[in-house]
Amino acid sequence: MIAIVDYGVGNLGSVANMFRKVGAKDVTITSDPAALRSARGLVLPGVGHFDSGVRHLRERNLIEVLNDCVLERRTPVLGICLGMQLLARRSEEGSEPGLGWIAADVVRFPDRGAELPVPHMGWNEVTPVDKVLFS
Repeated sequence: MIAIVDYGVGNLGSVANMFRKVGAKDVTITSDPAALRSARGLVLPGVGHFDSGVRHLRERNLIEVLNDCVLERRTPVLGICLGMQLLARRSEEGSEPGLGWIAADVVRFPDRGAELPVPHMGWNEVTPVDKVLFS
């Protein structure tokens, strides 16, 4: 099962629909620790401010279970948008510590005018290299 982490931030239904569209047969939206621990893969989506995302994870007591899944059980995780930022140590956007799974800090792109609009919004094409999670 692929578990989409429900921590109260983001459009989780559209993320689940996209996984189903590409062939994932068992996708669930959950914040249940037992379901997260039994998942073959985790998706951490999110929209909004870095500190707010960290607080939502903490308020739902998800940080410890997610640390167990990713750091101890080595469950693959995909961060989307804010969810990807939360994988880092910190963000220039706030003062809360991130999950620290990636030895990186989130920094703002330098302003390049119309050449590269910030923030980037929209869909991009992604080509999976391994379909192991979808079988």
